[in-house]
Amino acid sequence: MAVCLFREASLFTGGTTGVAFLIHYVWGYPLGAALFVINLPFYVFGWYKLGRIFTVKTFAAVGLLAVYVELLPRWIGFEHLNPVFATVMAGLLAGTGILILIRHGASLGGVSIMAIYLQKSRGWRAGNVQMAIDAGILLLALWVTTPGQALLSLLGALALNLVISVNHRADRYYGV
Repeated sequence: MAVCLFREASLFTGGTTGVAFLIHYVWGYPLGAALFVINLPFYVFGWYKLGRIFTVKTFAAVGLLAVYVELLPRWIGFEHLNPVFATVMAGLLAGTGILILIRHGASLGGVSIMAIYLQKSRGWRAGNVQMAIDAGILLLALWVTTPGQALLSLLGALALNLVISVNHRADRYYGV
């Protein structure tokens, strides 16, 4: 639902989903296919650094997201969607979904895999790592969107990463 809100408002998000949005907006490739293919190299890294079970769960989560991203617009539509509401709600929904996946030993691939690995191996907060990478990806979005849309997209990334940064702490539970 979060990715659907971002797309309906012509916004971006960070991580590999943000890169998939760039590919989708610039070259017109299906968003779900781009999302799935971009994550392929990260599965190899995840397999060796975070384990087989984590990687299989992540592969399934990304696969389902890729399918839902293509199906949801067929099932729901928006007559009116306020872009500020869309970006904040999408960010909060995506952050909550990613947090749930992390707590259950999975992720949505790419940046999340790297963030989880860096939290486990170096003690860096996953939300902070993800936000730094997301900011870089959102800077790239300036090439294909307006500064206003890029700022709104950054607001969504802030909401997403706030949820993860505040709630994902290794000392609270054993999550990957």
